[in-house]
Amino acid sequence: MTSRRVVLGSVLGGTAAAALPSVAEAAPAQVPDAVGEDLTAGSADGRWKLRNRMGSDGAWTDFLRGQDLVWHRMPTLWHEGPFLGDGRLGSMVYKEPGANSVRFTVQHGEVQDHRPEFGSGWGTCRLPVGHLTLDPVGTIGAVDWRLSLWNAELTGTVTTDKGTLTLSALIHDGVLAARVTADGDEEVRWTFHPEEAISPRKISEAPPTGYVANPPWTTRTTGDVEQVLQPLVGGGQTATAYRRSGDTLLLNVAHSHPSDTRAGEASLRKIQRAAPYATLRRQHTRWWHAFYRRSFVSIPDQRLQSFHWIQLYKIASASREGGPPMATCGPWLEPTPWPAVWWNLNIQLEYWLIHGSNHLELDSLASTLRQNQEQLIANVPAAYRADSAGVGRSSDMFANRGVPVPGSGGEAGNLTWALHNVWLSYRHSMDEDLLRDTVYPLLRRAINYYLHFLQPGDDGKLHLPSTLSPEYPVVPPKDTNYDLALIRWGCGTLLEASERLGVDDPLVPRWQEVLARLTPYPVDANGYMIGADTPYAQSHRHYSHLLMVYPLYLVNWDQPEQRELIEKSVVHWHALTGSHRGYSYTGAASLYAMMGRGDTALSYLKKFFDTSTRYPCRANTHYTEAGPVIETPLSASQSLHDMLCQSWDGVIRVFPAVPDSWADVTLHDFRTQGAFLVSAVRSDGVTRFVRVRSLAGEPLRLRHGLTGGRVTAVLDDGRPARTHTADDGTLTVELAKGREVLLYAGKRPDLVIAPVSPSEPGEPWGLP
Repeated sequence: MTSRRVVLGSVLGGTAAAALPSVAEAAPAQVPDAVGEDLTAGSADGRWKLRNRMGSDGAWTDFLRGQDLVWHRMPTLWHEGPFLGDGRLGSMVYKEPGANSVRFTVQHGEVQDHRPEFGSGWGTCRLPVGHLTLDPVGTIGAVDWRLSLWNAELTGTVTTDKGTLTLSALIHDGVLAARVTADGDEEVRWTFHPEEAISPRKISEAPPTGYVANPPWTTRTTGDVEQVLQPLVGGGQTATAYRRSGDTLLLNVAHSHPSDTRAGEASLRKIQRAAPYATLRRQHTRWWHAFYRRSFVSIPDQRLQSFHWIQLYKIASASREGGPPMATCGPWLEPTPWPAVWWNLNIQLEYWLIHGSNHLELDSLASTLRQNQEQLIANVPAAYRADSAGVGRSSDMFANRGVPVPGSGGEAGNLTWALHNVWLSYRHSMDEDLLRDTVYPLLRRAINYYLHFLQPGDDGKLHLPSTLSPEYPVVPPKDTNYDLALIRWGCGTLLEASERLGVDDPLVPRWQEVLARLTPYPVDANGYMIGADTPYAQSHRHYSHLLMVYPLYLVNWDQPEQRELIEKSVVHWHALTGSHRGYSYTGAASLYAMMGRGDTALSYLKKFFDTSTRYPCRANTHYTEAGPVIETPLSASQSLHDMLCQSWDGVIRVFPAVPDSWADVTLHDFRTQGAFLVSAVRSDGVTRFVRVRSLAGEPLRLRHGLTGGRVTAVLDDGRPARTHTADDGTLTVELAKGREVLLYAGKRPDLVIAPVSPSEPGEPWGLP
């Protein structure tokens, strides 16, 4: 870390006058693709090699084929069918309602309205585009489909009483490409159906007063390209262009604002220049094959293992760095009361699994906040814009939504929680540019907003006026635990960040004062309350009152004096039933994983898949309540991560909460805080070895879980590593940037990375 220190700049808001330093010498190296090669070390005495049996395309093809979704029945609902996407354009495939056709939805994460005066539900909401139908001549009798994860491609047949349609489809670089051939008396017939450009929220309420419907679409033909052009009252245009060429259909969607012509020009150009299906497929599979190789996880529960790999496919289909943030439905818009980005839990849960899985290239949340800092400043009342920023409950892709004033009973902390996600991306990459340019300036402003309203009470403590603990249905209390936890985390993180960046921030004394004087978390006989004088007294799906425990880990299981409070709070949260939803179970699973209780964690995780519950995981691994909500399945994969490897408070925990039934587990290049890649193998219920690669040279502190003899630590040049073991068993290893260490107990085991055999078989996802 540089020792240089400067005074903080006005770019962050406040009274100081200079800008942050550039610390180029501290920037981390480009992260390598680490899976797929032998990892060797040098000297004759200590030489070791990690043999990666997932090093070939053939191995990946075989493994991921076992995780594919399959259909032997026609899906009739969106949450039953195949889904495709590239982070912007998305399509779901299922039976056209009331017709003898196959629907391919056509939706796009950047297509939205632009009338903020009507709020995010109507004025800046996601807007429908349309759908394609594949219309056979004969009556559909059967389907045989496979969604290949390895190739991110749907293939299969549709059988009718007239013959067979053989199809393949993918989405790559903004193009939906479908290739269909017909046998017998069947014919390939495609129809595009534009949809009305109105909020999907119409399923639950009427438009607001003064709302004017968007005008109807128009069509035009240019050569062999058909286009549907949708103008918008608030300015801008959505354009869909498509072309049939032989057995292939190619389609693109573009959206522009404020220009009302650029989308039409862009979509036309995209389709005119689009490559043939075979060329697109080569480019497409090259990207996806590299994607999967960045990490590897195998567990003996076949259905849960498949679920996890499908979530990686799903998030890569739904999000890419620099693209739009995931709305509650991702890029797959369906009728929903939530056609926007929700900031009070949904977006945070959506992105957690990118960190451990080593896929920071999918982080569109961090890039969204970086690109829209001026909007986040504009979201707070004018009196606070000099030094504050925030975002309300829901917004469009540009984070356009005002934030309430503390004291008015609204949600004030949502930006701070979202910045915790970006902080996690920083901690998993140690990318100092991300810390300097995004986390630090925005977190400083988000905490400043709180600081305007903290007031000393008669007890000498600092107190917060009434704010809403997300969606808990009572009069908003003072001192909500949701906000107190975020204030504590934010002030502590700013102190840490200012030290790392070498910044003499004039607010350092204020942050220190807040940490010293902020009122304690309200607690009663049942554990953490919602806020002052407001107990947790009715069933609630959110765990917003428990943020200090998870995911912030401010209060955690490493603090023995806190264990009783943590446990009774979690037990009481779930004891009051009736309002729990899917993420209530995934949240509980992660909380119990922190406690090291793998069997309990698994029991809660499996409640999400229990079809006897009111809101279970659906056939294609998507999830719905009153409409699609993508965060819950993605958070279930994070719960799995929390069972296999945790990194918080500067310590990596290997296999901290593996259920007793999982005797064999393989983990390879799992990314942790501090920018480490961890590989570990468990067999017959025993951890056999742990390998750690340092990408940034951060201090390595490890709870390795190795038993059965003296622990050996060998560096990648064959020499013994320098280590120290603390009283609590935490091992500190001196490991420089770019180096690796191997740890094992007793005799050196076979150092093999390979899938484990299932001890709990399960049928494929889809409709098998």
